[in-house]
Amino acid sequence: MKTKSLLFVFVLISSLMFAQTKQNPDDTAIKKSLTYFMNSVMNKKIDQAVGYIYPKFFTVVPKEQMTQILNMTYNNPFMKIEVSNLKFGNIEKPELINGEYFSIAQYYFTMKCNMSSLNDEMKKQVNTMLEKRYGKNNVKYLSKEGIYTINTNMKACAVSKDRKNWKFVIVEKEYKPQLVKVLPKKVLDKI
Repeated sequence: MKTKSLLFVFVLISSLMFAQTKQNPDDTAIKKSLTYFMNSVMNKKIDQAVGYIYPKFFTVVPKEQMTQILNMTYNNPFMKIEVSNLKFGNIEKPELINGEYFSIAQYYFTMKCNMSSLNDEMKKQVNTMLEKRYGKNNVKYLSKEGIYTINTNMKACAVSKDRKNWKFVIVEKEYKPQLVKVLPKKVLDKI
C-alpha cells in the first residue's frame, strides 16, 4: 500500500512539473520575436527594430517618424540608454480576429539612462517624466554617476497572420486613443 501511495505521489508531482515546463508554441514564438525586437533596440539597430512593429501602427505614426523617435531615444548623445535583463510575464492565448491573431504579452526589462550631460533643470524634468511613466518605486537616480535605473513593466500586443512571425504594438493606457485606429475593440478592451 505504501509503495502504491508513493508511486501515486511521484507520478502526480512529475506530471505537475512537466505541465509547468511544457511551453505553448505560441508563447515560444512570441517570446522569440519580442526578444529579437528588444535585441535590435539594445544593439541600436533601429531599422531592424522598426521591422518588428505592427504595420498598421504606421497609419498613426509614420514609419519614418517612428524610426526618428527610436533613433532620438536610443542613439542620443545627451542621453545614453542601455536596456538589459529582458524577462517575460503572462502571455495571453492568441485570439483570431479578422484574419489575424492577437495576444497581449507582459515583459520586463531594466533600463539605464545616463543623464550626466543634462543640466539640473532638465534632470528634474526627466525625473518627473520617468516617475510618472514607470512609477516612483521603479526609478532610482544614482547621482554620482548621473544615471537613472528604471525597472519597467510593459505590455505589448503581438499580432500575427501565421502564428510564427509576430509584430508588436506597445499597449499602455496612455496610448489607447491612438490605438483605436490600429487594434480591434476586443483587444483594446483588455488595456
